[in-house]
Amino acid sequence: MSILIRPITSAAALCALLSLSACSSESTDAESAASNQPTDTPVMEEEATVTESETVTPEPVTEADSVSTVAVFAETTPAEDEAEQQATADAAAMALPADAGVMTYETNCQVCHAAGLLDAPKYGDQAAWAPRLAKGTQTLYLHSVQGFNKMPPQATDKVSEAQVHAAVDYMIDAVN
Repeated sequence: MSILIRPITSAAALCALLSLSACSSESTDAESAASNQPTDTPVMEEEATVTESETVTPEPVTEADSVSTVAVFAETTPAEDEAEQQATADAAAMALPADAGVMTYETNCQVCHAAGLLDAPKYGDQAAWAPRLAKGTQTLYLHSVQGFNKMPPQATDKVSEAQVHAAVDYMIDAVN
């Protein structure tokens, strides 16, 4: 009869053995340190006593302390992240040609937005775009890049996020 040991069981057993060996090695280390002492020198053990006047009570940690500690270790703040993302988006937009929005719209977006396929708001239709514009430009960018409802994600390996943003801006300009 063969016994199969599952990895979880053997890992748990290994942890238990290591913790037991760590406990036993402490006493072994103390004993071996004592045995390494010359025989003519007595081994003295001091007992530490603490009086009430020496006891230290820790100060309670406040929320402000934890927030400042987190801020010290955080690499960037959310405001810095947003500013960095905006700067990256601005740099990418500057690298695009002036007609990038028109070109992206004509090659990718026009198929649905010209005819209103899949409930897409038609290009230039202010009534259809009004509820979407109320959500804000950043939401429109996000929905366009990642996809939303029936619209699939528009940022692909062939179309960058900056190109999608330019096309969104082009369509927004048509209704403003």
